[in-house]
Amino acid sequence: MNHIQPLLSEEEIRDRVIALAAEIAPQIQPGTVIVALLKGAFIFAADLLRELSRHEPEINLDFMVLSSYGDDTRSSGRVMIKLDCQQLVENQDVLLLDDILDSGNTLTFAKEHMRIKGAVRVYTCVLLDKPSRRQTPFKADFVGFTIPDRFVVGYGIDYAERYRELPYIGCLTD
Repeated sequence: MNHIQPLLSEEEIRDRVIALAAEIAPQIQPGTVIVALLKGAFIFAADLLRELSRHEPEINLDFMVLSSYGDDTRSSGRVMIKLDCQQLVENQDVLLLDDILDSGNTLTFAKEHMRIKGAVRVYTCVLLDKPSRRQTPFKADFVGFTIPDRFVVGYGIDYAERYRELPYIGCLTD
């Protein structure tokens, strides 16, 4: 049976998302395409977009579904596109949103994919950064929290499609 040890409270996450929006808004151009990586980033994306709207940036929203985990707690290292974004990103700036940066494989793949599709600039924003797990050198442009090497769930992040609904982020323990 799995137990969840709280790591980041609902209030800590809310405060950091507000601060991230204030950091991001002056950096993005009108018409920037925000691409949220599903499923993990859906709650983060919704909260961040609401906060960005308070700064009045003109943005477009789209989604991508990429997979490298399946039902495991470790990345397979191979990234697959399950659903590509539908917005035209050619000659546009793109802001990729992801829930967690650990191996670096997924965001490296997604950033290169956007460049191949013709994006002018590709920024990255992650709620969580786990640098101790990096397999591919990658540094996100905007980071919510840097966390230790623990398997986390909640606030959109799952383990085998469970725990996404938690309003906080916790560490999964046995």
